[in-house]
Amino acid sequence: QVQLVESGGGSVQAGGSLRLSCAASGAPIIRKYMGWFRQAPGKEREVVAVIYTGSGSTYYGDSVKGRFTISQDNAKNTVYLQMNSLKPEDTGMYYCALSIGGISFPVRPNAYNYWGQGTQVTVSS
Repeated sequence: QVQLVESGGGSVQAGGSLRLSCAASGAPIIRKYMGWFRQAPGKEREVVAVIYTGSGSTYYGDSVKGRFTISQDNAKNTVYLQMNSLKPEDTGMYYCALSIGGISFPVRPNAYNYWGQGTQVTVSS
């Protein structure tokens, strides 16, 4: 019964920034693992960042460490992905996902139960 809706995608030049939002409805996101994933054409879906909303602890994929930040706002039942120093290889469809399982910091897409529709991010050189 959970719905996730992403927003904030768009087209930017290399070196620019975007902030993605994931608004959840139907259930609170507290004490859950919330993940951001991305998928480029012809590529596998890969983890970008994960946050455990009970503590604020985070995980980042190697390719985005130091550039992206995942955060939460429990009052708005929303998670964010701040993306800085964007590169063309960051281009893809970005998805928000929620895991209701017991695995700590899941990084594989099949560990997540609910998904948003995605928001497109395009970075030009």
